[in-house]
Amino acid sequence: MPGVYLDDSDYNFDIALRRFKKQVEKAGILSEMKKRQHFEKPSVMRKKKKAAARKRLLKKMRKMNQY
Repeated sequence: MPGVYLDDSDYNFDIALRRFKKQVEKAGILSEMKKRQHFEKPSVMRKKKKAAARKRLLKKMRKMNQY
């Protein structure tokens, strides 16, 4: 769970907010929330997963052909 603890000397809110946002992004909380916002049927999840794998493979093949 991301959290930012401030000392007495470290009272700048902007810096603390930036550190908190970075921790939330690194933990993947926002992407997980967006993913769980609406129910997705298992068949749709499988279809998306397969499409993502195909896209990664094509990208990798294009990258290998460049060199």
